[in-house]
Amino acid sequence: MRRILKTKQDAEDFVRGCTFYGTGGGGLPERGLESLLSEMEQGKEVGWIDVNELPDDALTVCPFLMGSIAPHTPEVLEEMKSFGLTTPLYDHKNTLAKAIMELSLYTGKKIDAVVPIELGGANTPSALAAGVVNGIPTVDGDYTGRAIPEIPQTTPYLFDKTLWPISSVDAWGNVSIIKDVINYAMAERIGKLISTAAYGLTGDAGFLMPACEMKKVVIPGTLTECYNVGKLIREAREQGEDPVRVVVDDLKGWILVRGKVTGKEWEDRVGYYWGTHTITGEGEYAGDVVKIWFKNENHICWKNDEVIVTSPDIIIVVNADNGEPIANPSLSIGDHVAVIGLQARPVFRSEKGINILGPRAFGFDCDYVPIENRMK
Repeated sequence: MRRILKTKQDAEDFVRGCTFYGTGGGGLPERGLESLLSEMEQGKEVGWIDVNELPDDALTVCPFLMGSIAPHTPEVLEEMKSFGLTTPLYDHKNTLAKAIMELSLYTGKKIDAVVPIELGGANTPSALAAGVVNGIPTVDGDYTGRAIPEIPQTTPYLFDKTLWPISSVDAWGNVSIIKDVINYAMAERIGKLISTAAYGLTGDAGFLMPACEMKKVVIPGTLTECYNVGKLIREAREQGEDPVRVVVDDLKGWILVRGKVTGKEWEDRVGYYWGTHTITGEGEYAGDVVKIWFKNENHICWKNDEVIVTSPDIIIVVNADNGEPIANPSLSIGDHVAVIGLQARPVFRSEKGINILGPRAFGFDCDYVPIENRMK
């Protein structure tokens, strides 16, 4: 089954759903939408194919963005000028497209299809567009089922697949090859330090796998799922319904709070966007105070100082009125929001999944408890 995005509204619905599952990270949706529309406006076919349409011997690649999505301060912008980093050569789509090309050149192998690493407003659409630039299809699936800050927090890691070699291209045109590493943690560290040197995001490509191996680890159908969720939110809004309630009911999730953003603390640390948002409840949630800790994405949520949701379960912040999902860099004090909780993808509720994406993986002294148990 193939899904083609035929109109701007189709692209907007898809990016909205990707941003929803980005759980605060996964890049800025405006960048992802730009990536798709720039290809659609050239008359190119933009969409995805069913995972099972690929022959088993087809070679797949996973393009992904690495680095911090934190905004640049005036001091950082001045420092960037001293390195000649003033006019970007590539946008997200083209850094990823060039990373795919560079990996193909380095390995001498023809790449047949793209698999997104995660779901997010920029990372997923830009991976899809990078495939279009290279004339290769993207499969309907990804390796995480949400957005994540670290490469090991993916299904290939859970199933002991190899990530390297990795190509890395920054917006300024610098190209690196990570030929070999001793483990995933060092691949993450080296990749993040390259992106830190570039003052932002790099486009990377890795996880070269024949389709027969990819099919064993991919979470199938997630791009269609994003499109459907994005469309559901828009249609609920157009029909005068409460889009927050509609999407929560459809996905069997929970509304954790509705209220106003009253606190925002953040820092750009070693290639990650770290911080805490505070939401003060309003209406039926008056008296509740919710705090969300993020490392690029949302990972720990407290309500009145009690932990109520942690990764790998999914914490999503949306506009309280129109249901539009909000990436963490775009969330501001004074915004009226709703916080939604969803169950994790089953594969990440395994012991290995919890070890890599649970609260202790982020340094918190608490155990993972499934959201449905905490909500009882």
